[in-house]
Amino acid sequence: MRTKLACAALVVFAAATTAGCGGGGGSSGDTSSQPTVAKPADFPKPDRGSLVEMRQELASGPVLAPAQAVLEPGRNRFAFALFDRARKQITDAAVAVYVQPASGGRVLGPFPAHDESLAVAAPYRSQTVANDPDAAQSVYVANIRLPKAGNYNLLGVARLDDRLVAADPAAPTRALARSPVPDVGQKAIPVDTPTVASAGSIEKVDTRQPHDDMHDVNLKDVLGKQPVVLLFATPALCQSRVCGPVTDITEQLKAKYGKQAAFIHMEIYKDNDVSKGFRPQVLAWHLPTEPWVFTIKADGTIAARIEGAFSASELDAAIKKAL
Repeated sequence: MRTKLACAALVVFAAATTAGCGGGGGSSGDTSSQPTVAKPADFPKPDRGSLVEMRQELASGPVLAPAQAVLEPGRNRFAFALFDRARKQITDAAVAVYVQPASGGRVLGPFPAHDESLAVAAPYRSQTVANDPDAAQSVYVANIRLPKAGNYNLLGVARLDDRLVAADPAAPTRALARSPVPDVGQKAIPVDTPTVASAGSIEKVDTRQPHDDMHDVNLKDVLGKQPVVLLFATPALCQSRVCGPVTDITEQLKAKYGKQAAFIHMEIYKDNDVSKGFRPQVLAWHLPTEPWVFTIKADGTIAARIEGAFSASELDAAIKKAL
């Protein structure tokens, strides 16, 4: 069964996408133009006493749906999507995020966000994604700073139709004092990842259609010997609807880097059945959500990790850190 942490953070994203918001730009306009660049100066200074007071001065706007659950004190990559009241995804808008401890204190921000496309070149776009009208198209990413562990209230502010509006999340967020998920600089956890050879068939280790080419290597065999890109994702069963796109992205980057790194795709659920719970490898890595990608150096230490949706450029940067 999925943990409470996963449900609290990602089901909001899943519920919004499942309702039919996977189609392109929503109310954001022409996505073929240069992406909008959000600047701190374009947003209000947090000089009010609370986010509640800031919110009162803004008209209601889109829903902010977090795309990740694991946050820690310090700087965090915070990924999210925006949906209008008709549950259409909004892309390429100027957006910033503000945070405040739930117990009170200083409002922090604005933390400007940028829109990351989840698109891939045509040869790498799977049927899983092409046939899913609710598959995520893009994700906003902001670098937010959380001063300590605890609960935080969060507010998004977006510029739509030449006015600033509030982008409200469904629930507060929480920074853990220390996440159990392996972090950058730590040793990767050695586990046996099933391959086509060990499982007996590709269907047992991959839910993508067509099947991807990342099931020939066992992590234990290569860990500490060569760079590794380890993706935990379930394209056909993903509750947040981003596993398909990020698996396509990882397949595209595998073609780029070839044998410079071992690429491993690890499915999430036992026998690819949600009711049977997480596979033991997912539990061993203490992952409360999916998807996750880790890039690992040749010495076995983690070079980068990303939870939730990520773009090809983000994964490319993470791979370069491992090389």
